[in-house]
Amino acid sequence: MPEGDTVYRAAAKLSAALAGKVVTRFDIRVPGSATADLRGETVHEVAARGKHLLHRIGGYTLHSHLKMEGRWDVYRPGERWRRQAFKARAIVGVAGADAVGFDLAMVEVLRTSDEHTVIGHLGPDLLADDWDEAEAVRRVSADERAAHVALLDQRNVAGFGNVYANELLFVRGIAPTTPATDIDAQATIALGERMIRANLPRPERTFTGDSRPGRRFWVYGREGAPCRRCGTPIRATSLGASATSERNVYWCPTCQPG
Repeated sequence: MPEGDTVYRAAAKLSAALAGKVVTRFDIRVPGSATADLRGETVHEVAARGKHLLHRIGGYTLHSHLKMEGRWDVYRPGERWRRQAFKARAIVGVAGADAVGFDLAMVEVLRTSDEHTVIGHLGPDLLADDWDEAEAVRRVSADERAAHVALLDQRNVAGFGNVYANELLFVRGIAPTTPATDIDAQATIALGERMIRANLPRPERTFTGDSRPGRRFWVYGREGAPCRRCGTPIRATSLGASATSERNVYWCPTCQPG
C-alpha cells in the first residue's frame, strides 16, 4: 500500500536512474497527455510531494499518483518487465534505463510552473525539506472530524496513509473516532514524523520494532487477534470522509478507550 515513505523511496530510485540524463523515450498511455513528447529534454529530478510523484523534465513535469495499486519500476533496456505491458501507463527512457509506471491512477504532463494546480492543496509534507510541523498541527487541531479521518486528509498533513493512521493512533492510545480537536495534535504529529522517518531505510515497515513476518503491526490487519499489549481482541470497522473514501480501521478498545 503506497504511503508517504513508499513514494519518497520511489522518487529517490527514479531520480538516481534518470536525473541528469536526456530523455530518449517518452510514452504516455492515457488520454489527455498521450501526445506529449519530451524526448531530447533533460531530466532534472524526480521528487515526491506527499503521495504524488513529479518527474521534472525540461520545463515540464510528468505528474503521477500511485493510489492503491500503482508503482514505478526501473529496467535496463530490453529487460523483461515484471508486470503485464497493458498495465503500463507511462514510460520514460534514458541511456541505460527505462522507468515504467504501472497501474497509475493519475498521469498527466503539465508545465513545471503549473505544479501548484495539482499539489497546491496539500498540507505540510512529512518528508519534505520544508516540513512545517506547526502548520500541520494547526490544521489537524482545527479538524472536527474523527482523528483517523483528519490524519488521512492530505490537506492537513501530506504523507500519512491508512497503515500509519491506524498504528499511530494505537501507540498514542487514541480511539480512531475521537474528534481531532480533542487529541494532542502536536504529540501525535511529532510521533508520526518519527515513525515515517524511521521506516524510510527499512525494507519492510515496522511499528513494533520487530521486523519478523506477522509481528510488524500493533493493530493494522489484526482484527480478532489479541492486542500485543493487553490481550483484548482487536476490533475493526471503517471510517472515511465519505462513503467512497472509507478505509479499514483497527483498534484495541482497552488501549484506545473512546
